Amino acid sequence: MSPETLPGPHPHFLSLPPVLTVPASVPLGIAEGKCCVPSSAHHSYKLCLVPYRSIKMELVRCVWLCVVALFLDVCYASDGYVGKKLGELNSYHHQVGGEVYAVNERTLLIKNFMYDGNGGDTFFWAGSRPRPGPQGFIVPNELGRTNVLDRYLNKDITLTLPDYKTITEIKWLAIYDLSRLEPFGDIYIPEGFEPPQEIVLNKLSSKTREVKSGGVIISESKTIIIEDLTYNGKGGEVYFWVGVGPQPHSKGTKIPDEHGYLTPLGKYDKKTITLELPGDLTVFTVDWLAIYDIANDRVLGSIIIPEELNVPPSLVKIIPHSNSMPNCEQLHKDLQVSWEVFGDQITMELAGQVGEDDYMAFGMSGSPSEPVMVGGDAVVVHMDGYLGSFKDYNLTSYMPCTHLLGQHKGVCYDDLVGGAQDYQEFSHKREDGINIFTFRRRLTTPDPGDIPYPDSGEAMIIWALGHLDINRNPTMHYAWSKFKQPIEFTRKATERKCFSFTRSEKSIPKRWKPVHLANPAAKEFTATLGPDGGPRGYEAITGQHSETGLSWYINGYLSPDIYIKRDATYRIMVQGGSNPYDPKSYHPLIITDEPRGAYSQLSDEEKKDIRVLAGIGYSVRGDSRATAAGRLCLWEHPKELDRRKDVEFRTYEHFRNALHHECGEGKAAVLEFKPNKSWPDTVYYNSWTGPNMGWRIHILDEINTEKILAAAASGGNSVHWSSLNTLLLWLTGVWLAMLAV
Repeated sequence: MSPETLPGPHPHFLSLPPVLTVPASVPLGIAEGKCCVPSSAHHSYKLCLVPYRSIKMELVRCVWLCVVALFLDVCYASDGYVGKKLGELNSYHHQVGGEVYAVNERTLLIKNFMYDGNGGDTFFWAGSRPRPGPQGFIVPNELGRTNVLDRYLNKDITLTLPDYKTITEIKWLAIYDLSRLEPFGDIYIPEGFEPPQEIVLNKLSSKTREVKSGGVIISESKTIIIEDLTYNGKGGEVYFWVGVGPQPHSKGTKIPDEHGYLTPLGKYDKKTITLELPGDLTVFTVDWLAIYDIANDRVLGSIIIPEELNVPPSLVKIIPHSNSMPNCEQLHKDLQVSWEVFGDQITMELAGQVGEDDYMAFGMSGSPSEPVMVGGDAVVVHMDGYLGSFKDYNLTSYMPCTHLLGQHKGVCYDDLVGGAQDYQEFSHKREDGINIFTFRRRLTTPDPGDIPYPDSGEAMIIWALGHLDINRNPTMHYAWSKFKQPIEFTRKATERKCFSFTRSEKSIPKRWKPVHLANPAAKEFTATLGPDGGPRGYEAITGQHSETGLSWYINGYLSPDIYIKRDATYRIMVQGGSNPYDPKSYHPLIITDEPRGAYSQLSDEEKKDIRVLAGIGYSVRGDSRATAAGRLCLWEHPKELDRRKDVEFRTYEHFRNALHHECGEGKAAVLEFKPNKSWPDTVYYNSWTGPNMGWRIHILDEINTEKILAAAASGGNSVHWSSLNTLLLWLTGVWLAMLAV
């Protein structure tokens, strides 16, 4: 099959039946109808002999219970809105008290709940009879359990009605003693009561016909969903825009897009997106939502948000942050920069919502007209335990700092490339998930690698958020300045355009199905390079951070598992680039006994612990060198496709088919190898230059198709099959398993 086309679904991507599998992180208790918190979020799978639909519904119920129970007390307090008030609990015995709110159709919140715990057989009890009595049902407590009630002292708790019952189906909620058949406290649901629920509005109105959409949904107090949004992305300075007043206008507020960016909107083609109102904004504090062209003062599409909405409260936590600096710009939902210029020095604060092992970077672009990383100059900050790290970096390539031909190229400390560390640290701290760093630099430094901060006019800046590698060095960013965000650092009128950080529970994107190349007859493979695929790709498949943004594509598949036979000869046609002057274009393929690769960048001491199996030769002096450096063939994003949105591709087939495949001049290098008995059962193909770009090779005495199929089935993977007998064996196994049940 030609690597140029990967139709979907492809016959070589044999999917396992989803009805037989559930995530392994879900305890069997959920499959049995019990509610409990998943112990992890790994995407492995295990066999479950329970109807898939019931599992899915229980998962939804349990996740909602857990999220509400864990976050309600802090999140709802952020904007003050907790739902629609039902009233105060009537108190008869045992000091029962509290305020009751309807959170949504099935969930109640009791604020400041009081009960002395001295009742004998007391439960939360609800029913549809006119008054509380023995005809009713137990409502699980805030932990989802049906235990006898303990003592409560001014506690905020949430209760979810069981069996998908709704608040409109009951007439009262009571704290009820089943032994004495009497309520210790209760509240009645008024006739015609309407609990909060999502509201579906009309589609966006557009006089210019440049924007189309389906319905606009207010799902909760900070979340707006736009269905089937269509916009060509060619309008220039066009943003999502909210404000107050009868109609949209230029004095509104820019809000982040569905990925948290505050840059001009790109193309949408019947896409359903979810927008979160930033900072302290809610649907109660804005009157309209618009798609607004700032440059031309035009409304491309808009909708009026009704007053007095009866929607559920938000689970988003608002995290205020402020400082005394006169200027502030929000660069992303999770990153802001503040500054003050005094004389020839600039003092800055970088604040961002990042992980403990993440970095933030900010600096000057390599181009005065575009945000270009290569050629740029940036400070990179991160936490090391309780200490802060401030490093001045020179950016010469989209690669981690790489030493080739006696030179350092990539993202390197200034002092490694002949410069100096010109940033002066003031303070650092991590507080409530926010990293905050304050530092100072001269506008112009004597370091030739530093780019001056201009003392007049706008400056083209760059910024990035990313993970740190095992050596605490920055890797390829996961969020960055894709579009222009110029800043005038010396503006006369100071302005703070930042908002509070917000945090919500985000679902982990489902990974693309890993591929297993398990053809017993295949003796030759082709290795090219391509993008890592974002959160669904390399990182999700291998469990390793992508450090270069690139991955090996074997026979057109992103970092597959390869199965080969011991004592057989194999060839890999390597097309990873042979230009050692640019680390991004120089990736000879190697095979070692460890998963990270980048053998050329290791110290002599580190190399002692690694066994090199193929792809490396030695000079007369004993220096190691790569032997499989061929031409560069690269899968690339077309100009209209944004790498930040790789997560939106639900399948690898669709992602790969959206890329362009380009090859440079020259020929592929041939890496020929024969795994003998001394080779481990699992080895790794990787890059000589860059870390974490490849994955596993499994070496078997015989390629046992049944065994591989069983392993793939337990992992929910896709397997590249070439044998009809293999498929029949698998179907037979499934049939026997069903008979056993």
